[in-house]
Amino acid sequence: MKIRAITFDAGGTLIEPWPSVGHVYAEVANRHGKEVSSDELNRRFVSAWRTRKNFAYSSQAWARLVDEVFSGLTTELPSRTFFDELYERFAQADTWRVFDDVEPALKALRERGIRLAVLSNWDKRLRPLLEELELGQWFEEIYISLEIGRAKPDERIFGATAKDLGLAGDEILHVGDSLEEDVRGASNAGWQSRHLVRGTGKNPDSVDSTITSLTELIELG
Repeated sequence: MKIRAITFDAGGTLIEPWPSVGHVYAEVANRHGKEVSSDELNRRFVSAWRTRKNFAYSSQAWARLVDEVFSGLTTELPSRTFFDELYERFAQADTWRVFDDVEPALKALRERGIRLAVLSNWDKRLRPLLEELELGQWFEEIYISLEIGRAKPDERIFGATAKDLGLAGDEILHVGDSLEEDVRGASNAGWQSRHLVRGTGKNPDSVDSTITSLTELIELG
């Protein structure tokens, strides 16, 4: 089936925290007199993120996760002290980096007449963030889980997106770095999908639809 539109996940696909989640957490905590290691915070964040369940992507959900990351490292939990400042830091462009393959791929796909959109588990901070990172110009729409009321891999977020785009699911390709949320979610909704695994090769969980760079999308029919 000919691809008429491509939707992209945001975090881990278009952009990544910079220099890391732990560095940003430590930066804010240190300003509040909490001396913590960025490496330790990175390890704790990865563990908390991997074991999250039914994450709502609301500020309240993030506050609970950040409290879990800092548990035992500070006398007062971030939700009672510096969480609001931390939450706003991740709305600012200097805490994010655009992957090198993003703009070349988006430019080439746009020139081919393919419609482009973002479909991400995020909140209201995403639109102004993408604008500040000069990515918003490439997308006709940005679909955000917290606004739609469903998060990937729920088929209903894909259904709502297809309806708004006015396309059948099999005319849309979704690209993301999560095998469960992006690939399986899109496939279960009847969409085409690609699993983005940047680096030297495929990981053990990779599927046939794995790509290692967004520039590989340029050759799709």
